[in-house]
Amino acid sequence: MNWQERIVIEPNILVGKPTIRGTRLAVEFVIDLLAQGWSNEDIIENYCITIEDIRACLSYANEALKAEKVYPIPA
Repeated sequence: MNWQERIVIEPNILVGKPTIRGTRLAVEFVIDLLAQGWSNEDIIENYCITIEDIRACLSYANEALKAEKVYPIPA
C-alpha cells in the first residue's frame, strides 16, 4: 500500500495533521474510530471514504510507529 497517494500533510488543513486527500478527516481520527470498534463498513458509510483510504491510514500509522524512537529514562 502506497499511503503517499492518499494521505497528505498540508499546513492549512487541520494545522498540518495527516489527512485523507480531498477530505478534512485526520488519519488519527480514522485510527481512533477503528480502535473504538467501528467496522470498515461503518466508517465508509458515515464518512464517504473508501477501504483504500482506511488502509492508507493504517499504513501511514504503521510507518510512523516504525520510525518512532523510544529511549529509556534512567530512574
